[in-house]
Amino acid sequence: MPHDINLITTIAAALGMGLVFGMAAVKLKLPALVGYLVAGIVIGPATPGFVADMKLASQLAEIGVMLLMFGVGLHFSLDDLLEVRKIALPGAILQIAAATALGMGFSYVMGWNIGAGLVFGLALSVASTVVLLRALEGRGILDSVNGRIAVGWLVVEDLVTVLVLVLLPPLSGWLGGAEKNGGGSLWATLGITLGQVGAFIAFMLIVGRKLFPWLLWSVARTGSRELFTLCVIAAAVGIAYGSSELFGVSFALGAFFAGMVLRESELSHRAAEESLPLRDTFSVLFFVSVGMLFDPHVIIQRPIEVLAVVAIIILGKSIAAFLLVLAFRYPLTTALTVSASLAQIGEFSFILATLGVSLKLLPVEAQSLILAGAIISIALNPLIFATIKPIEARVRSSALARKLARSSDPLAELPMTVDQAKLTGQVVLVGYGRVGQCVAEALTERGIYYVVADINRERVDALRKQGIPSVAGNAAEPAVLIQAHIARAKMLVIAIPDTFHVRQMIEIARALNPSLECVVRSHSDAEATLLEKENICKVLVGERELASGMTRHIVATLERNEHGGGS
Repeated sequence: MPHDINLITTIAAALGMGLVFGMAAVKLKLPALVGYLVAGIVIGPATPGFVADMKLASQLAEIGVMLLMFGVGLHFSLDDLLEVRKIALPGAILQIAAATALGMGFSYVMGWNIGAGLVFGLALSVASTVVLLRALEGRGILDSVNGRIAVGWLVVEDLVTVLVLVLLPPLSGWLGGAEKNGGGSLWATLGITLGQVGAFIAFMLIVGRKLFPWLLWSVARTGSRELFTLCVIAAAVGIAYGSSELFGVSFALGAFFAGMVLRESELSHRAAEESLPLRDTFSVLFFVSVGMLFDPHVIIQRPIEVLAVVAIIILGKSIAAFLLVLAFRYPLTTALTVSASLAQIGEFSFILATLGVSLKLLPVEAQSLILAGAIISIALNPLIFATIKPIEARVRSSALARKLARSSDPLAELPMTVDQAKLTGQVVLVGYGRVGQCVAEALTERGIYYVVADINRERVDALRKQGIPSVAGNAAEPAVLIQAHIARAKMLVIAIPDTFHVRQMIEIARALNPSLECVVRSHSDAEATLLEKENICKVLVGERELASGMTRHIVATLERNEHGGGS
């Protein structure tokens, strides 16, 4: 009996070629995402040989978008965003505006209309969350303050893009694209669209955040792992589809809120873990399908335009972000980290470009330029991150740079009103995150004075309002430790997982105070062993301390039971 195997052929080709080129990219020290895009080019219509089914690939890509957005929502933490809101929120919005303006200027030169320029500029303004998270994880700085600022910045970009995805279809007619609103008035269209979105959000926050976590718990109680995984995926795809059918909102927004409401459950970490393989698989299909849309001839036919797009992504966005971070009085290392994080574009750019073409807002050549810029910028991103330390070392020696980064910053200097008795024999505590707060509480209970040095200016401002001596800045800079009166301190406690700067902090502190005792937090056994061999300080590894604490409790409990049983 004859049957159609186009779906099987497309999936097999996409996954097989994605594996081959993904491995090749990793071998070349590039993100695997570059390999997936190249795989799509190879099986796409722009290259000779086998051509996969474009319609089926686009539908598989839709599922990939749903699961990608579901993953973003599942990891979206409002608390983390609020912690860095004073820099991430205005910084991201201003950077999007700057990059969009550059993109619109390019589109004007190309002769495109304002709608095309707007979509093109927005597509160039948003970086890839996938690429960023992997880059930060690979360098061990995801949990650092700089890492949280970069992630918070991208979360704001993601939220702005989700809003654009919602508003773009009803506004396409007004921007010169296909008419989607039946020719109604602009305000009526906006009112209806925002009303539908508002109704969906209200439903998800009032009903969904209670119903779906309860459903997750109910399935978890069955003890069936496959049913739990099925429940997570069914919720992601089902909510995305239902939101589109019932409320007229995009799949992307529906899937994002599905992840957000499931995050309310205590099983959210397990949901993320169980759904990860399927999310990764369909994200590969998404990136491969995007590669199929790319015409590599654009690099040969329009090299100047491609270079201009890459320059906007890598230079324009990065310089804008760099200046914005410094303008918010954050240190040089934060500015460089955020700039490197934004020097690429990815999944949201592809989604915006695809939507723009479908709405006849964006010319196909613009989509090819966006894809070319994405592939090149993602491939270059590891090299850009690798330049952070050399650039930081070079620029840090510049008096102008130091003045630009710290001049007239009240939080960079310890107030004169601090009791001088508290600045002799004190503990200098670097970092006031979860670990730092626990250390500070213990010191307070024992009546031990301490000074906090933290890179997060909002946190330092809040500490000063509580009467806690604190100074804003990177403790790897001598000026920060000097302001913390390290020369008169008894101990330096580094409570942040900053593998790049820990030695520099200790060297500066010991140069200013040779008899100083140092205690360092580390996530890595290898790093802890190296520091201990060098007799630099006392190193505490999280896993070791947790195991030690559990062992002490177990032994004490067993001994207590034995003595109780014997009596």
